[in-house]
Amino acid sequence: QVQLVESGGGLVQPGGSLRLSCAAPGSIFSTYAMGWYRQALGQTRQKVATITTDGITTYVDSVRGRATLSRDNTKNMIYLQIVSLKPEDTAVYYCNARRIVGDDYHKYYGMEYWGEGALVTVSA
Repeated sequence: QVQLVESGGGLVQPGGSLRLSCAAPGSIFSTYAMGWYRQALGQTRQKVATITTDGITTYVDSVRGRATLSRDNTKNMIYLQIVSLKPEDTAVYYCNARRIVGDDYHKYYGMEYWGEGALVTVSA
């Protein structure tokens, strides 16, 4: 059973920053692209940022310029840092892992894996 474990969520004031972490098993980390999705209350899950095994990143428009996604291949972890947080960033953030075709995160094969989610609340 592959488990992705998120950490780093919590309550943050508007304008603040946070860093989410996701730990993945070494058995998949070197061959799987990774990503973060989020789901706000009453809304569908949305892709936030992705990173390929080569470190190529993509970001949704709403966080581009405020978010940085990185991966540490020595620790089998990815990190999502978001600055200048807004109330609309409030959501449960999910870590995802999948084997993709080329650099396109939408084209994947085999199993994909999800973490259980980390709640981020941006509020004064």
